[in-house]
Amino acid sequence: MAPSPMPASLVSEALPHSLPENMAARLLLLAIRRMGAHGLNDAVAANTFLSAFGTGFRRPLILARAFMAELAATSTTTIPIAPCCCARMTWAEQTMITAIGHAERRPETARLLLADLMAQRRADAIVATAAALSAAFADAGLPIGVE
Repeated sequence: MAPSPMPASLVSEALPHSLPENMAARLLLLAIRRMGAHGLNDAVAANTFLSAFGTGFRRPLILARAFMAELAATSTTTIPIAPCCCARMTWAEQTMITAIGHAERRPETARLLLADLMAQRRADAIVATAAALSAAFADAGLPIGVE
């Protein structure tokens, strides 16, 4: 007997946000999900970055790994990340994408978002990493566009 589908209200509660329209943000979301589930050295994330950035893939990949490592090391709470196959995002994934997108030009906004996400008062180090990650995407021609 096949399992019954999850009620729509539970899905929208657990995954309240649509996937980003911006391809760079989608690429970043894939990396967050893959590294969150399979570790920082996930081959699928690395191969996806190689395909997207070509020979310049190392800088964005290393900074994505640094962001995820710092997030895991400094967070004092569990951060919900959806499986790669999900067609929607958790509130935490939306917060990460938004914070990284704002980190370069609006670091105070990014700091507040990341501090709230990690349940941590000091988020300056991870904001610096997020800004470097955002700059790496932009320098490679794939800026992370957020509203």
